[in-house]
Amino acid sequence: MEKKIGFELLPHTADITVRAVGRSLEEAFAYAVIGLFGVMTNVESIEPREKREVTAEGFDLENLLYNFLEKILFLFDTEQFLVSRVDNIAIEPQPDGYIVKATVSGERFDPERHESRVLVKAITYHGMRIYQEGGLYVVEYTPDI
Repeated sequence: MEKKIGFELLPHTADITVRAVGRSLEEAFAYAVIGLFGVMTNVESIEPREKREVTAEGFDLENLLYNFLEKILFLFDTEQFLVSRVDNIAIEPQPDGYIVKATVSGERFDPERHESRVLVKAITYHGMRIYQEGGLYVVEYTPDI
């Protein structure tokens, strides 16, 4: 099956799996973030009005993705901040793993403008995979809803 750049939500028993595909690992991570908010609302309704800088570290790529998504979800949990764009994302190897830095743009949840879908309670390692296929990077994860 041919993969398309971006993200898609896949049915998974009582859960939803996010599959993000990019031409680079950074692009796949960026779409993984957008996919997280695609579970919760229509991402096309989120305007990039405010920016936040996000940095996360991990001992391997899966741990890096987990920690990165956790920090992004924390923005939603504490500020009701929805993300519609991920810019300036860089993943760099470190002596003890990896670091990711990114600028995320979005706005606070507004029930008048943002559809309320399913609330993501937590990021999990369940179903988490990072791999290359057909020259593309693929990231999959199943958040706790």
